Amino acid sequence: MSTILLVVHLMIALAMIVLVLLQRSEGGALGIGGGGSGDGLMSGRGIGNALTRSTGILAGLFFLTSIGLTVLGTMENRSSVLDDIDPAGGGLLEAPAPALPVPVAPAPALPTPE
Repeated sequence: MSTILLVVHLMIALAMIVLVLLQRSEGGALGIGGGGSGDGLMSGRGIGNALTRSTGILAGLFFLTSIGLTVLGTMENRSSVLDDIDPAGGGLLEAPAPALPVPVAPAPALPTPE
């Protein structure tokens, strides 16, 4: 389930990047209308409104998929550090691993005085 949601999340992110790059920095959006005037769908203003609305919808979907991925991620990984503590107050439930012996190199021989 999380893999499908992750793929949808990435597709939404890519679509949102494309829509943001298509918009003009002046807030008018892509000026594809030809030089015609009016408030029709194919005018600059109509395309700008459609791009702005689409970007807003994709942003909302992006937030929802982000929250969904977070919830799924926390549900799959339910282990906690506190699971290893004995509730009776006796410390850890398992004995700690024994320390590995550290090899000690023999001391170099001292020269004998002659």
